[in-house]
Amino acid sequence: MPMSALFAANAYTLTGDRIVATAAALIALAAAVAGGLALRRPAGRSSALALAAGVVGVVVGALVVAGADGGPGTGNGIVGGYAAVALGLTAILLGALARVRKPRRGAAGPPA
Repeated sequence: MPMSALFAANAYTLTGDRIVATAAALIALAAAVAGGLALRRPAGRSSALALAAGVVGVVVGALVVAGADGGPGTGNGIVGGYAAVALGLTAILLGALARVRKPRRGAAGPPA
């Protein structure tokens, strides 16, 4: 029997790494939602929240992936880590787009 089979976690076992990876993915998901909302409104707190929480999701997700010593199903949280990185990058992109876009016509701002 291979050694990886001895240490593999059950698919439903909630390990510490899986908890951290899931929390990072949920933070990154909330950041992506905030980034999407920031695109609908003038840039404000939502875009800053998307940027900050997106960075947290990317960093924590990357740390989980870097520390994983096995693939999916080993209990290392690698799937959640990759999800956190992808969602965090999406949130950073949306937050940055909301920050740099021009105000809509009719919005308060300097005259043209």
